[in-house]
Amino acid sequence: MSRFKDSLIDLSVKHYRLVAIAVVLFTLITGAFLPSVMIDTDPENMLERNEPVRVFHNESKKEFGLSETIVLGVINEHDPDGVFNPSTLKRVYELTEYAKTLRWEDKDHPGHSSGVIEVDMVAPSLVDHMAQNGPGSIRFEWLMARPPETREEALAIRDKALSNPLLKGQMISEDGKALCIYLPLTDKLLSYRIYEELSRKIGEIGGNEEYHIAGLPVAESAIGVEMFKQMTIAAPLTMAVVLGLLLFFFRKWVLVILPLMIATVSVVSAMGLMIAFGFPVHILSSMLPIFLMPIAICDTIHILSDFFESYTKEKGRARTIREVMQALFAPILYTSLTTAAGFLSLVTTSIPPARVFGIFVAAGVMIAWLVTIFLVPAYVMMIPERALERFGQSAGEKAGGAWLARLMQATGRFTHRRAKLVLGMMVIVIAVAIWGISQITVNDNYAKRFTTSHPIRKADTALNRHFGGTYTAYLVLEGNRNGRPTQQDIDRIDKEMSASVARIDGRGEAAERILGELRSKLRESGQKTGSLEGILESVASYIQERSKTASGGDLFLFRELTHLLGIEREKLRTFKRPEVLEYLAGLQAHLERTGLVGNTTSVADVVRKVNQELIDGKRENFRVPGSVQGVSECYMQFQQGHRPGDLWHMVTPDFMRANVWVQFNRGDSTQTARAVEAVKTYMESVRPPVELSHRWAGLHYVNLVFQDRMFTGMLGSFIGSFVIVFILMTILFRSLPWAAACMIPLTLTIAAIYGATGIAGKDYDMPVAVLSAISLGIAIDFAIHFLERSRQIFHETGSWAQTVPKVFGEPALAISRNVLVVALGFLPLMVAELVPYKTTSVLLFGILFFSGLVTLACLPAVLTVFEKRFFGKGPKET
Repeated sequence: MSRFKDSLIDLSVKHYRLVAIAVVLFTLITGAFLPSVMIDTDPENMLERNEPVRVFHNESKKEFGLSETIVLGVINEHDPDGVFNPSTLKRVYELTEYAKTLRWEDKDHPGHSSGVIEVDMVAPSLVDHMAQNGPGSIRFEWLMARPPETREEALAIRDKALSNPLLKGQMISEDGKALCIYLPLTDKLLSYRIYEELSRKIGEIGGNEEYHIAGLPVAESAIGVEMFKQMTIAAPLTMAVVLGLLLFFFRKWVLVILPLMIATVSVVSAMGLMIAFGFPVHILSSMLPIFLMPIAICDTIHILSDFFESYTKEKGRARTIREVMQALFAPILYTSLTTAAGFLSLVTTSIPPARVFGIFVAAGVMIAWLVTIFLVPAYVMMIPERALERFGQSAGEKAGGAWLARLMQATGRFTHRRAKLVLGMMVIVIAVAIWGISQITVNDNYAKRFTTSHPIRKADTALNRHFGGTYTAYLVLEGNRNGRPTQQDIDRIDKEMSASVARIDGRGEAAERILGELRSKLRESGQKTGSLEGILESVASYIQERSKTASGGDLFLFRELTHLLGIEREKLRTFKRPEVLEYLAGLQAHLERTGLVGNTTSVADVVRKVNQELIDGKRENFRVPGSVQGVSECYMQFQQGHRPGDLWHMVTPDFMRANVWVQFNRGDSTQTARAVEAVKTYMESVRPPVELSHRWAGLHYVNLVFQDRMFTGMLGSFIGSFVIVFILMTILFRSLPWAAACMIPLTLTIAAIYGATGIAGKDYDMPVAVLSAISLGIAIDFAIHFLERSRQIFHETGSWAQTVPKVFGEPALAISRNVLVVALGFLPLMVAELVPYKTTSVLLFGILFFSGLVTLACLPAVLTVFEKRFFGKGPKET
């Protein structure tokens, strides 16, 4: 290792021009790929393409003709009639007509257009009003064929809408103060473009109403767009803060720009390599520059700090930089390896963008190490000696003021003299942190990623206050047509045939003979056929053959039996059976009673509403008909309206699958998880009348599954990273106790930060989870430098008491400068509109600052109390 280290340093010092040219060429080559960047803002890609929930979600969308939907809400709390006044409804009509036009040429499919799907839009002017048109028939008319001219007409529209449970709480609020226009999209990635177009139109039409645009597709797309926008603000601010702090500490512009050069090379190279390998820049990887920039400068700051303290005119640049690089080579290497290991731990997750993010940030960290090792000595050699006049501690220059040096010396004396007190405080912090961690709630909510002043967050709050909810999941229930028939099924069909024969021909000899034949065929089919439908088909085929040679009463009997079997086959259509629809209605009522969901809609609601109007329109007849024929009639009547295709959004044409639209008025994943569990519990405790299976789909549910994958994946990455870092520390120090000591600041920092997260009531969401996995590599850096330098100095002094003042000289100064520069370097993220950026800013500041504090306070106390355990009776070879 020593020979390898000397060779690298010699190469940088002796051939500094060649090194500089190589770094520039490498940056230019990798940076040349940046213009080829592809942007991916689809959060669905956070899961693998073959992830079962994602596959089923897309299958369900195709089967039920579902689309991701934008919700345009209109609220009028000034008018006594709410939104149901002529002026507001006129503007609603105008917005609806404008929304129909939001389609553009599809570049991927020439001749086709993409955008809003007009046929599936839901708006007052685009939905039906159902009314009785005499006994046994229904009249369908547009709810608002044209904007009303008078108050009476507007109120009539309100009353009609409120009479329809398919619209109340979904399209219009129960108090009449708000309504929604639902805009389904051909592609959810168009949602932000449509959001901008609608916002522009709303600004033109005026009015005193509130207009809000919400929906999960808008929130997801807006996050992607905002993150890239914020990057152009936060990255320059980060550089400005770092530059200011470096100038404060080292005073020389010629040296201050060096860390920023290394950070630039690292960021450009890492991003360029990621693009060169064909990976798009995802929402997560868009944060690569913010993570990499402060990390990339850590090593350079250590070198500059040591160079500042060691440089004298007599020694000159070459000798000083050689000494500094000799002393710092090992700690810089291992801090880079541990940081890279922290990020590389993300490759074990099942989240593709997290793996890409981890790989290329780790690559950027190691590029930063290589560039630091080569470029820093080369750069120093290119600086004229005259430019270093009055530079460094020996020249009387005070780097950032003498206060930091005095503070470090005071800290060293305190931790050495009051070591047991420091360790006692450490134990208290751990105890409080453990309690705080127990209070953490695993939860995610897309709306909460925006600040409370952001229009999307306001829209989420306003619309979910008035409606059943803007977050939609789909509960897909499926009957088991191919289930193996039971003896009970055979006996039931036998009983039905016997009753039918008895009604037609009493107990005649011919009837008994035919019934005997059918019973024999029924038993034979039951033994050969694996499904009830197969049995019915087999018996029906037998009757059809016998009918060809039958006449008179026998022929009439066969026709009646054929009709009977037709009814039995219809009963196999799970969602034509009255008892199944009653069960479905009961499941919906249970969900709504729990308060976990705002509204549910299914074919049970369609059938009950149509049945109500077919009878007399009275509320007591809002129920499921008592027969399969009655249910079929309701379906047929509904399809006589202007929107027959709406039925197939809720049930498949074979009536074997039904889709319950479940609306949530909160985006919290914890609430969704409880609703999922409530359905499972209900179906286990209240057995359905037939065999029913259920699964969930919809973006809102997909996000719940993603969160679960994220939580377990990041936890696994955290554990794996912890083990890898501990192994690296054991190799570095060749001692288990020293490796364990090195893990103390990391462990204490993680415990304290996440304990504080739980105490503050902050949810464990995606940003927090990602930081938990990568923080190990960051939090241990300062400990490596402190312990390695402590061992080096102890080797010279032979006494820990004599080592403390020296280790709290240049090494502690370098660590404290790094803590301040890097921790404060993340604070510009606080200006972002997105909460994840603010969370990242606060947590990384806390992780870096607290780990530095623990390193400089707790580690000296541990070494003091257990001096003999670590140092033995005399100096140890490193």
